[in-house]
Amino acid sequence: MTDKIGSYLNDQEKELVEKAYAFAAAAHSGQYRASGEEFIEHPLAVAAILSELEGDAQTLAAALLHDVVEDTSVKLEDISSEFGPEVARLVDGVTKLSRIQFHSRVEEQVSNLRKMFLAMADDWRVVVIRLADRLHNLRTLDALPREKQKQIAEETLEIYAPLAHRLGIWRFKWELEDLGFRYLHPEEYRALEQEIAAKQSEREAEAAMIIEQLHTKLEEAGIHADVQGRTKNLYSIYRKMKTQGRQLNEIYDLLAVRAIVDTVTDCYETLGIVHTLWKPMPGRFKDYIAMPKPNGYQSLHTTVLGPFGQPFEIQIRTREMDRTAEYGSAAHWRYKEGRADESFDQKMAWLRQLLDWQREMTDAGEFMEALKIDLFQDEVFVFTPKGDVIDLPVGSTPLDFAYRIHTDIGHHCTGAKVNGKLVPLSYKLQTGDIVEIMTSRHSTGPSRDWLDIVKTSQARSKIRSFFKKQVREEDVARGKASLEKEIQKLGVKWADIDEAGIFDKVLERLRYSDMQSLYAAISYGGISPVHVAGKVKDEIMRTQPSLMPQKEELQKPPTKQVKSPEEGVIVKGMSDFLVRLAKCCSPVPGDPIIGYITRGRGVTVHRIGCPTIQTLKDEERFIEVSWEAEVIGSYPVEILVEGYDRPGLFADVMAAIANVGSNISKATAEADSDGIARISAKFDIHDLDELKKLVADIRRIKGIISVDRAFGARR
Repeated sequence: MTDKIGSYLNDQEKELVEKAYAFAAAAHSGQYRASGEEFIEHPLAVAAILSELEGDAQTLAAALLHDVVEDTSVKLEDISSEFGPEVARLVDGVTKLSRIQFHSRVEEQVSNLRKMFLAMADDWRVVVIRLADRLHNLRTLDALPREKQKQIAEETLEIYAPLAHRLGIWRFKWELEDLGFRYLHPEEYRALEQEIAAKQSEREAEAAMIIEQLHTKLEEAGIHADVQGRTKNLYSIYRKMKTQGRQLNEIYDLLAVRAIVDTVTDCYETLGIVHTLWKPMPGRFKDYIAMPKPNGYQSLHTTVLGPFGQPFEIQIRTREMDRTAEYGSAAHWRYKEGRADESFDQKMAWLRQLLDWQREMTDAGEFMEALKIDLFQDEVFVFTPKGDVIDLPVGSTPLDFAYRIHTDIGHHCTGAKVNGKLVPLSYKLQTGDIVEIMTSRHSTGPSRDWLDIVKTSQARSKIRSFFKKQVREEDVARGKASLEKEIQKLGVKWADIDEAGIFDKVLERLRYSDMQSLYAAISYGGISPVHVAGKVKDEIMRTQPSLMPQKEELQKPPTKQVKSPEEGVIVKGMSDFLVRLAKCCSPVPGDPIIGYITRGRGVTVHRIGCPTIQTLKDEERFIEVSWEAEVIGSYPVEILVEGYDRPGLFADVMAAIANVGSNISKATAEADSDGIARISAKFDIHDLDELKKLVADIRRIKGIISVDRAFGARR
């Protein structure tokens, strides 16, 4: 490694690397790996791998020190004082959270990945060090038990190899894939290796002939080119056999030829020469020069029929493109602190999108599954109307595109045009499509059906967050109404309490950040409104006793036995007025409600927050309504439950509903391909408190993701 770094680092930079080696060797003194070799051999090997990519001095120093904080008594502060904050930040980014107790291996794995992604967003060199670390661990995996080998190999194929692909570091990607394949499926690996080796001499002879023919023609055209040939890596061949259900003798494009030229013009001229030498296969040409991949990869790809009638792929690119293809982000070492220019920053946009949705996922298993889908995917490349390229997973829809552009565009999407024509929101986007999203300010937000349409975890997460926020707004309104009722019983005006600062003191005593949080807690049963009102009264008596009425009237209003749900509603300023509960939102006693005077049908009562209210334009026809103080009756509601599919989930939910004595009128269940079960249940309930208790009971059932109240329960 000394010779290698001497070829591109100056004396001061070499001194930093040598100092880091001496520090790490002293810290790891007396430590040995499972293979029996001294521990320092591992960080030294990691740094050597990175030196082959011409890693900068800070990266090499961090690579040498990357296990010091995790495996010795050295603290991060010691690294910072000895080597500076930049090296310390890189070391911290690759240090695992080994001193924290986790409930499961998945939780530990997710926590470490989250930490790495956050550090990577600040400095992408963190993940390059981690990839080199993983690569050397795989090279020396023989010393570990079989179960540990499988665990590391599986994680490599699911997370680290796709990360290398995303960063465009093909040199890492191929070796990570093949080593992961070797240890996860050793028998299949050996069988495929032997089968390919059996005809390797034939392929080498064919490659030599193709290379010679192409090189001769390019020289005649005055194009200076380096022409190379190689067999595709084992894991990519294995995946193609598995996904396409083929045997090796049915996989024809095992050979790839690469022509590396001086200029972009040379690339296209070379393409013309290739197509005159060999017949191109229809639909197998890709221009990644005009439309680069998000990781910065540029090249021309064409598949042609070779001299023996076998298809083979030719990749054509410039020397700078080849360096980016081999080293990906590592081709940008020279940018200060791992930060590149604006164009490179745009290529890393996928990471910021990844961070956006992963912050919203609290369940470790859900995060891991979403990460695997979003990292390891085939892509389509589509255009905005302005010509910007957006990459999405194969199978993505206009809704995925809308949420990739901006959350608000997704939420307010009303339709889409692809290539100038209206398409359904479920349309599967194709590479080259020009996508235009139509929006409306009057849109009430996403539909739950969209969860079955979208492909990306980002879009699904944003839609779920919308409904969670909607539920919170309803909770705030319900909680406030419940507290207002209890405060009214005290005989004190709400405005007087607020003006006297009583609520601020109560919030402090109860440890809530604001009134909205308190209202929401009251609604979902976290705290009783009676308890809060008691604290309000205590604070009044302690600081503002004059606010209390001289004589408290504690007469309890009579309970009203209603024959129909509508009889439990009071219309302000009117009596004997026809009242109808809106079927679009199905209010129950305890819901904050509002009335709307209809033509010929009296007053229709809606839940506050009902989407239908937004469509009612005549504000003068809204009227104040309230529930009777005590109502005994039954009211129809519908809930929507999401959970991880398992045997007995539906029965557990139905049992919870039956336990509160509710009459179930209709219930349905279905599960999607992601293993998510969706249950809809319609039943009668007495009031909001009973419903909240039921919802809390269902949320405690194993595997439940969400429980939401639907609009539209009907008798």
